[in-house]
Amino acid sequence: MKRTLGTCYYPEHWPEEMWEDDARRMAEAGLTWVRIGEFSWSKLEPTPGDLHWDWLDRAIDVLGNAGLQVVLGTPTATPPRWMIDRHPDMLAVDAEGRPRKFGSRRHYCFSHAGYREESRRITRLMADRYGRNKFVGAWQTDNEYGCHDTTLSYSDAARAGFRDWLAQRYQSVDALNRAWGNVFWSMEYGKFDDVDLPNLTVTEPNPAHAQDFRRYSSDMVVLFNRVQVDEIRAHSDAPVSHNYMGRITDFDHFAVGADLDIATWDSYPLGFLEDRVGADDAHQRAYARQGDPDFQAFHHDLYRAVGRDRWWVMEQQPGPVNWAPYNPAPLPGMVRLWTWEAFAHGAEAVCYFRWRQAPFAQEQMHAGMLRPDGKDAHAMHEAREVHRELAHAPEVAPTQAPVALVFDYAADWAWATQPHGAGLSYFGLVFDHYKALRRAGLSVDIVPASRTDFAGYKLVLAPGLMHLPNGLRSALAQAKGHVLYGPRTGARDKNFAIPSPLPPAIDGLEVTVARVESLRPDMPVDLKGGGAATGYLEELETDAPALLATKEGAAILVGDPAQSYCAAWLDADGLDRLVGALAGLSNLEVRQMPEGVRTRRTATEEFWFNHTVHPVETPAGKLPPAGVLRRTL
Repeated sequence: MKRTLGTCYYPEHWPEEMWEDDARRMAEAGLTWVRIGEFSWSKLEPTPGDLHWDWLDRAIDVLGNAGLQVVLGTPTATPPRWMIDRHPDMLAVDAEGRPRKFGSRRHYCFSHAGYREESRRITRLMADRYGRNKFVGAWQTDNEYGCHDTTLSYSDAARAGFRDWLAQRYQSVDALNRAWGNVFWSMEYGKFDDVDLPNLTVTEPNPAHAQDFRRYSSDMVVLFNRVQVDEIRAHSDAPVSHNYMGRITDFDHFAVGADLDIATWDSYPLGFLEDRVGADDAHQRAYARQGDPDFQAFHHDLYRAVGRDRWWVMEQQPGPVNWAPYNPAPLPGMVRLWTWEAFAHGAEAVCYFRWRQAPFAQEQMHAGMLRPDGKDAHAMHEAREVHRELAHAPEVAPTQAPVALVFDYAADWAWATQPHGAGLSYFGLVFDHYKALRRAGLSVDIVPASRTDFAGYKLVLAPGLMHLPNGLRSALAQAKGHVLYGPRTGARDKNFAIPSPLPPAIDGLEVTVARVESLRPDMPVDLKGGGAATGYLEELETDAPALLATKEGAAILVGDPAQSYCAAWLDADGLDRLVGALAGLSNLEVRQMPEGVRTRRTATEEFWFNHTVHPVETPAGKLPPAGVLRRTL
């Protein structure tokens, strides 16, 4: 697959006489793709039924005649003001019972059937008009599902939908009471209409109740997306995508992705460092202008899995953004580095957000490829450099990595429901393991919990899967490579009850978790030989020899050449030791990376990336600050 570049454009924001010059400059810069339309509903339909397609017709023609391909977005992330008059109860409601107001975006509840049908209608009209347009090369549904905490809505529509979902899932209210353990605190229900949403309770709600509401809410996102995909497919053969976000885990991206052709995501390394990575102040200072060395790569690998090997970056940060606590400019060379990093992980396209910085509204301070006055911004020079380099680069040639890391959205919901310690999250646990693998110079495939075959992997890691589905349990048991479980593996059954026998209950792994505790951040438990347990610690009953242990001799990592169990959330030094031990069991070669340097292999190339502000010597040669080395294998 050929590597390509693109941008995000809003013709409705600019005088029409500028469009041809913009399109010409895009093509001259080496861009292939232009995403448009995803926020344009009020321009397309200013009043109900009054459809204005003429401007979009002309915009698509201008872009296409310049040699560009359009990614056409459905406009459902921004329903116009008149939609609120038509459906006043369509607004999402937050956990405190407050409706989300008009005046921004994503102000709808996924459960609202009326708005879902409005979305179906506008998508059908758009697909009917442009489905066979030769310039429309791909589609995008909506925009950034779940952004701004909009997956979980506590509206009347959600309450009614949740009750119906429960009735279908459990069939009888007695079955629901048994599954949730509602005998506790006299929480039994007499009928499904007695069940309310799990918010505004005096103290925490029943965790089984909360978990089912998260499952329901995720299903509503899947349904909302599927309605649009069905309408597009009825009129178009072009691939359909959705642009996911970083560290948004409150709906199942794999389930949404099953209905799509391409997964895309919106990569904002500097903004994410400030508000999503979870790094300490020293790390944020060190990487303030580069972004975390692993956060973007993690999502590249995640969305490669969601897209079943077809994925793009739909929005790549080109300069300072406007929404993080602090918004520094990227180090010179970082836009180029971020672009090549995505290609190294198998991206087909990298699109920069946005073409021209907007002089009005909420994103005035968000940089683009052009300044508001139309002059080239810093990112334009680096995008042109990448375009020149692509002319001499081979096509995308992905290959299976030696290591698989299981990621499960349902596990994240379980941890969010019952973290057992402040600041503990499934995403954080998995991301810490990923970072340790990358520090060891390993390429990683992220895989879903629905995976049924682990052939070819030397090492499989499955940390934190509080519920271990039978299918995954069987697939892991049959894996030829070494499998790591824990902590919290199998800690709950599908109904959020502690199972018997006690976890992890893995055949051939003589380990029982007898007790669990969460640790204060200032009270780590040191390991013998270096590193520490931080955050989460389990007491094991086992006769197996310990591969890692506390200074007091308590087992932390136990196992054999086939499988092992880790009983703690380890700090960086502890995880480096864990990866070293697993590499020995898996016959994997590790290469400890210099600080801030990462490597990635494809079938034909090896890439080296320097995320630091200093030059670094590597086995591939000297890397300048924000430098990239690419060599053919």
